[in-house]
Amino acid sequence: MFSPSIQRLLEDKSGSFIIPASRIAFVEDDNPLYHAFMVLTRVKYSKIPVLDSKNQVVGLLSLAMITDKMMVTDKITLDPLTELKVKDVMQTNFDKINFAQTTLETQLHLLVDNAFLPVVDDYGVFQGLLTRREWIKAFNYVAHNFENKYQVKQI
Repeated sequence: MFSPSIQRLLEDKSGSFIIPASRIAFVEDDNPLYHAFMVLTRVKYSKIPVLDSKNQVVGLLSLAMITDKMMVTDKITLDPLTELKVKDVMQTNFDKINFAQTTLETQLHLLVDNAFLPVVDDYGVFQGLLTRREWIKAFNYVAHNFENKYQVKQI
């Protein structure tokens, strides 16, 4: 459990933890794999969310997942890019959170094993990403502002 002072400072920054959905590259589960391949080769993310037609997060996809399907015993083939859809390749077992219903401590624990967490609303609609990077930036803010905010006496 966070100390109340740390909790308040983190809550001051918690609104900036989330990168909004409008700024996130994603693919849809019904997209052809070649489309996802093109998206992932152009963005700087190692993994992106997969949404369904209702904008709900249904999976995650990485370039490695796609290239794994392209590799056969003795060669690399482009056939899977036209034969498969994103839903045939995506990771379906992943953590996601409802930001309003998840404690800061739970978020931090989940970010230990995840570079990012998809954030959904009460209806499961994708709202954005909570990233480990943004959390570390918030911790940096706390580390540099704690004494100023709470007038901690130096020993």
